[in-house]
Amino acid sequence: MFNVVRNCTAQILRAANPVLNKSTAINATLRPAAGFHSSQSNNEAAQSATKGTQTAAKPGVGQVVAVIGAVVDVQFEEGLPPILNALEVQNRSPRLILEVAQHLGENTVRTIAMDGTEGLVRGQQCVDTGDPITIPVGPETLGRIINVIGEPIDERGPVNAKATAAIHAEAPEFVEMSVEQEILETGIKVVDLLAPYAKGGKIGLFGGE
Repeated sequence: MFNVVRNCTAQILRAANPVLNKSTAINATLRPAAGFHSSQSNNEAAQSATKGTQTAAKPGVGQVVAVIGAVVDVQFEEGLPPILNALEVQNRSPRLILEVAQHLGENTVRTIAMDGTEGLVRGQQCVDTGDPITIPVGPETLGRIINVIGEPIDERGPVNAKATAAIHAEAPEFVEMSVEQEILETGIKVVDLLAPYAKGGKIGLFGGE
């Protein structure tokens, strides 16, 4: 009796082995397809992220909607520039820079012109530079005369400075300030002798005959 049961069990297992082997082969065949789908999804996600970055990096373009003296209102369809950002007016000579001073709502900003607004009309395009107004800094600027947007106005050619800095900056830390008091020599003997000026302080010097 025991031999009969053992033989029947062996026959059942032999009949089930081809089915198990076939199922294993099917699963092994499907694994690369699942991996390919995952890889394709990752590529699509990477492309979407790249497109999103490119869209975010695109500068905002607005149009002039009102001009009241040095105050210019600019409306943007999207990408409202933050306060203190510099906007450059297109197709205008000389160059005109607007500084964002206030958000008015309805995608409109109020700006202050850094030069005259004569000839500025409604509908003229303005491009957000993405940064505040910057000027050249360093030893190359010593003795030079520049305007508020960093352009030289002393007729001595361009300022070949190696660095620039924003006109709006936080005050330096106390540890960065000099605690030593130094005298500022004006070259006027009476002033330097009787009422010398200290470096870093406010100076009011009046002259006349």
